[in-house]
Amino acid sequence: MAGHSKFKNIMYRKGAQDKKRSALFSKLSREITVAAKMGLPDPEANARLRAAVIAARAQSMPKDNIQRAIDKAAGSDGENYEEIRYEGFGPGGVALIVEALTDNRNRTATNVRTIFSKNGGNLGASGSVSHGFERMGLIEYPASAGDSDKVLEAAIEAGAEDVESDDEGHRIWTSVDGLHEVATALEVMLGEGEGAKLAWKPQTEVEVRGEDAANLMKLMDALDEDDDVQSVWGNEKVPDEELANL
Repeated sequence: MAGHSKFKNIMYRKGAQDKKRSALFSKLSREITVAAKMGLPDPEANARLRAAVIAARAQSMPKDNIQRAIDKAAGSDGENYEEIRYEGFGPGGVALIVEALTDNRNRTATNVRTIFSKNGGNLGASGSVSHGFERMGLIEYPASAGDSDKVLEAAIEAGAEDVESDDEGHRIWTSVDGLHEVATALEVMLGEGEGAKLAWKPQTEVEVRGEDAANLMKLMDALDEDDDVQSVWGNEKVPDEELANL
């Protein structure tokens, strides 16, 4: 894994997302509602709902908003969202996975395809890139949570599967089913993290520089800004000096 560069890439995009707090809350609410509909409306008995609630709490989403999103799943007049995953390639041959929740498949497909084509990317067939990723739980902590040894020790004790630490922060990987348990245990030892969610972890990475790096960031930012897109995952490795110039 790229470690330092990967974390800076995440933080670069997170900064843009944080500027759109209301849109972010809308996406978080949608994920909570869909997760509650797919299983029991109880976070303790629904792993996906637990992950959605943890992610919402990490973004300081009010408890009332979270509960309303859960309650909405039980309403017969609520929107029916369809879960869709798109796979493709961005500039420099970077593999991308785009997860969306939509009430209009045609609209979302058209928007995603247009964003790819306008920013030097190409959509692929289902399964064209996901074989190069592993579905896992991801918990993020700032560097202030402790040094790498402290976080590694806490992660091992909590039952995590992998840890990446650098001077920007810590990324703790867990099994999908273990995300809630590990996040809860880490909160006792390290305090509340910056985020906990289901993620796609790349098995290998592709380094991109120059124009490819700039265009890739534009593509990923444009996807993030689409109302139907919930998350974007890539196997990019952008050197620190390249990110500094973006």
